[in-house]
Amino acid sequence: MTDFLHEATSPFLLFDELPSSYTEHPFSPFALTDAFIQEAGEKKQPIMHFWTTSKQIILGMLDTKLPYLNDALRVFSSYDYAYMVRNSGGLAVVSDEGVLNFSIFFPEGEARLSINEGYERMHHILQEAFASYGKTIHAYEISDSYCPGDFDLSIDGKKIAGIAQRRLRGGIAIMIYLSVHGDQKKRADMIRAFYDVGLKQKETKWDFPPVRPEVMTTLEEALGVPLTIEQTKENIQHVFTKAGIELIQGDLTPTIQKAYEEGFEKMVKRNNKMLPSSPHSANG
Repeated sequence: MTDFLHEATSPFLLFDELPSSYTEHPFSPFALTDAFIQEAGEKKQPIMHFWTTSKQIILGMLDTKLPYLNDALRVFSSYDYAYMVRNSGGLAVVSDEGVLNFSIFFPEGEARLSINEGYERMHHILQEAFASYGKTIHAYEISDSYCPGDFDLSIDGKKIAGIAQRRLRGGIAIMIYLSVHGDQKKRADMIRAFYDVGLKQKETKWDFPPVRPEVMTTLEEALGVPLTIEQTKENIQHVFTKAGIELIQGDLTPTIQKAYEEGFEKMVKRNNKMLPSSPHSANG
């Protein structure tokens, strides 16, 4: 992989602290993701976006195929977690105040970024961000974690993060959820219970992971130091500034706002269609 950070010639627009109207609804980050992909592609502008949520389960579309989905969703309500279906691939992940979601957006030119190189870029950023702690962050599938994938990030064999991608209209998003601190065992127990109840040992043509909580951990536990979400964001941003990339606070331009509204409406329709009860209520 080429060192894209040192080859970057444009500043990145940074979106972190946004107005509450763009952060309070569970669908907002996903509508923003589509808007930022479009903005990156049309304006040839790389973008960076950090976000966190309250207690929320982010389902993949495949999760809605569970034969006993209604029963399975009650697991989340019992833990007081809301739930919704995202607009990108993969399976269920947990988001709460101890999980940092981070996305980088690139315009795609004639030389299309390969899927693997997209993942490698995110892996490189995370490895650089925490290199001073003396641990190596590996990228390979942790098959018995929740939402397993080829580029799961792990330390000492325990998963700390998962990466996904989304491409639209000449832009690409590389997205990661990073378990920074909190009760990772509880998060994994919850997803394991979701699949146990949702399947009830019934065979399906879809594969769902046999989630084992012991194969997952938090960044804080893996590094052996206390870590906050803010510290984690600072470490990631430092990777860019150290490489000479300027980070500029982004503005929600009219084009972003319009694309956000369109993306939000699509999220509403998707969740109304795929979920049997209110997608943004833990008691739905």
